[in-house]
Amino acid sequence: MATNGIVGRRSFIKAVGFTGGVAACTNGGSALLAATAEAATGATAKTATNTESATRAARLRWWQQAHFGMFIHWGLYSLIGRQEWTLEMEGIPLSQYELLAKHFNPRPGAAREWAKLAKRAGQKYMVMTSKHHDGFCLFDTKLTNYCAPKQAAGRDLVREYIDAARAEGLRVGLYYSLMDWHHPDGARCATDPEARRRFVDYTHGLIRELMTHYGKIDILWYDVNLPLTPEQWESERMNKMVFELQPDILVNNRNGLEGDFSTPEQNVEADKSGHAWEACMTLNDSWGYSSADDNWKTPRAVLRNLVNCAREGGNYLLNIGPKPDGSIPEPSVQILTEVGRWLERNGRAIFESERGSFGWGNYAGYTRRGNTLYMHVYRWPGSTPAQEWLPFYQPGVVLAVGALTAKVKAARFLATGTPVKFEQSELGLRLTGLPEQAPDSPLTVIEIECESVPNFSHEALREHWPRHNVGIS
Repeated sequence: MATNGIVGRRSFIKAVGFTGGVAACTNGGSALLAATAEAATGATAKTATNTESATRAARLRWWQQAHFGMFIHWGLYSLIGRQEWTLEMEGIPLSQYELLAKHFNPRPGAAREWAKLAKRAGQKYMVMTSKHHDGFCLFDTKLTNYCAPKQAAGRDLVREYIDAARAEGLRVGLYYSLMDWHHPDGARCATDPEARRRFVDYTHGLIRELMTHYGKIDILWYDVNLPLTPEQWESERMNKMVFELQPDILVNNRNGLEGDFSTPEQNVEADKSGHAWEACMTLNDSWGYSSADDNWKTPRAVLRNLVNCAREGGNYLLNIGPKPDGSIPEPSVQILTEVGRWLERNGRAIFESERGSFGWGNYAGYTRRGNTLYMHVYRWPGSTPAQEWLPFYQPGVVLAVGALTAKVKAARFLATGTPVKFEQSELGLRLTGLPEQAPDSPLTVIEIECESVPNFSHEALREHWPRHNVGIS
């Protein structure tokens, strides 16, 4: 999958196969190149156990009300500043890449800045990379010396992050990459049963440490289950262990099992089965810090994505890529700060909103909460010149929602509470007497209170148009 020229992680693996970086060149990489797309994407996901399914609704409740979270990609690759796949993309010898661990020593307090920014941005939870594909652990572990506390940092960076998130009242999530370019068995486990046994035990051991040492963890965000199948990863046993240690946790679907939620990448795509879902996206074109990447999303683009996620009952996990010292690139700060200011005025239209049945609009998106419809106008249309021969368009600014079936009781600007005039017919709703300029930015929200659950569709509208035999002789 790709959006705006951005290739998703799973799509990239599906297209080129898994090489395992330099390690694969010496440890059976040719066999891994034949790994199936299903192993990469979790397309063979199995149904959860009865216990997980039975508790899922209760465990998901807070998450489905939150809608907005912060993703954080940060690690050794940040020192190079060319995204998180640098090791493999540039074919760096592992002996050279390992030297980064002796120089990765971020300043204390960086995680507190992330958490404070997330809080200002209106985000309700955070997910940070505890171990990415390069195999370097940001947490304290007894299973490898290739971890932050035993290298230059000398500190448990995961603990600092968790403490910072909790201090701001945010839920805590941990990202964990199953794929590992550094571990000596990370590639040959695909063809060597003894190597597989060692590597699977190592993986389960690291996950056990993450689930044991930090108190309550709200989300475990697996990534890339290559080069093994879910059966070879022993993913059912993996999840069973996780839920025994963290009964209230949520897990995603990237270890090949169904999980509590699916994870479309770089695009908004609701799960067609009705399963919970979360769109993860970058703020520019990069997950890890990239000094040359200046293709930043605007606050309006971020908010439109957030609205679209909320409309379909999903979440929006938006990424930042901190610099090596942990500081956040200034454009990220500016964008998220503006988004947060908008949410202070309009958050009621996003948080705790429910999945709705709405058609698309040419200048607005929609969310709903109970019987209330929220119209998010991202392109304020201005006035249409009055023409006697076109009475539909009255003088001034008019906004319209075709085929709205619910009867409207009141309408107002959400940010100010100022009433909005309206008229309604079987064809839909028209909001009239609006100002020439948009009263809010980057989006203006109009709160439309209805007598029943609001919904509309273009198909329904077509059936209600009066037909007058125009053009028929």
